[in-house]
Amino acid sequence: MATDYDEVRSDVAESRNASLEALRSANAPDARSVVRELDEADTSEGVELPGADLSGEELTVTVVPQKDDEFTCYSCFLVRHRSQLAREKAGHAYCADCLS
Repeated sequence: MATDYDEVRSDVAESRNASLEALRSANAPDARSVVRELDEADTSEGVELPGADLSGEELTVTVVPQKDDEFTCYSCFLVRHRSQLAREKAGHAYCADCLS
């Protein structure tokens, strides 16, 4: 008798059916309850919305001056270490990342 190796084995088919039945019988939330929970979470207090009035807020930032062994890339405007200097042209420095 020939054996069909592509056919699903009976024990695998039974376990598939059993797990499918377990999923169907599980107490899974329906779509409406999930949407309701998401709507409740969206109305939480303390969330800043885009375009909110922040004119009364005061920011404190410590500015560190550029060191002697650093340069500002003219292309990406990031402060880089001198070891990342790839080229200087017309008084402007460019980092290795911008030239690659």
